[in-house]
Amino acid sequence: MSPDHAEALPDAAALGLRSDCGSCFGLCCVALPFAASADFAIDKDAGRPCPNLQTDFRCGIHAELRPRGFSGCTVFDCFGAGQKVSQVTFGGQDWRRAPGTARQMFEVFPVMRQLHELLWYLAEALARPAARPVHAGLQAALEKTEALTRGGAEELAALDVPAHRGEVNALLLRASELVRAEVPGRKKDRRGADLLGARLKGARLRGASLRGACLVAADLTGADLRTADLIGADLRDADLSGADLTGALFLTRAQLDAARGDAATRLPAALSRPAHWQSG
Repeated sequence: MSPDHAEALPDAAALGLRSDCGSCFGLCCVALPFAASADFAIDKDAGRPCPNLQTDFRCGIHAELRPRGFSGCTVFDCFGAGQKVSQVTFGGQDWRRAPGTARQMFEVFPVMRQLHELLWYLAEALARPAARPVHAGLQAALEKTEALTRGGAEELAALDVPAHRGEVNALLLRASELVRAEVPGRKKDRRGADLLGARLKGARLRGASLRGACLVAADLTGADLRTADLIGADLRDADLSGADLTGALFLTRAQLDAARGDAATRLPAALSRPAHWQSG
């Protein structure tokens, strides 16, 4: 299979990496803080329930989040961490009925979210044939990370997440290099670049490294992003209309939800087109 058409298909269902809000105790609506901005209509401290959170842990304005000023909520993805903490770590005991669990539950949620995000990236890297030289290491890292997600609440709260991320990231970086090496020609390295509002219409970024790049409000219309590494890239309000992201590495649904696109935007098979994108 050519690098143009190689698609990452993480086994998200088997690993529990797709959000199931119906099995979660509204943790993202309580545990995380947000500040009044273009993404959120109000300020909210960590550990304080959003005023829109209902008694059944559902959002009272879910269908109107964007027009009501809560677009930040629509682009958040916990990668299934919410239901894992709610149903596994705390055994289905919610923080309202057992208020003594609240503080620890809210501490564990961000940790679990990071671990589940790493599982998503590791599963994707394992699905890439070109990364076979590091598949053994990736598999070992996936098994270790999955085991960590099943630890107790105290163990998770005390976990050195940056250290674990560092170990996993070294493997993901090598996998990226192997996959992108199959793309012919010289590849651009814009890792961590400040491309805020950059005019990149029609840019040739095939196989480029855009890891951690700031692409907020960048014009990427018609850009060639095939097999580009987009891990950690900030795509908020970036225009991906007509862009080709076929085979893009480590692209997430949250990144697409934060960006703009249209019916002509080409996406990896594992990701669906956001509902708020233009239809024409």
